[in-house]
Amino acid sequence: QLVESGGNLAQAGGSLRLSCEASGINLSIGAVGWYRQAPGKQREFVANIFSRGGTNYADSVKGRFTISRDKDKNVVFLQMNSLRPEDTALYRCNADQRSIRGREYWGQGTQVTVTS
Repeated sequence: QLVESGGNLAQAGGSLRLSCEASGINLSIGAVGWYRQAPGKQREFVANIFSRGGTNYADSVKGRFTISRDKDKNVVFLQMNSLRPEDTALYRCNADQRSIRGREYWGQGTQVTVTS
């Protein structure tokens, strides 16, 4: 099970930190990613982190968002700085363990709303 938290209402230019906590899923294996979906839009990739620490970011968030992992606490974070109104979306955590367990896991999401 994946549970996201940290979503909130923020002003443009502000910061939020999202957390993805896992139970029964080891977030140190496979890849863990953040995705977002705004109303009326398709889900889009935001960032992910691999088991060895490598990361990828969508061009729209590069330089503003940082994904990280606390292996001891089995939590993945998304630090979001310089927020923009277009960052408003439901943010969901994904644990891709298809190569290990044959499946991926999704959380329910946490809402981020950025006002101008």
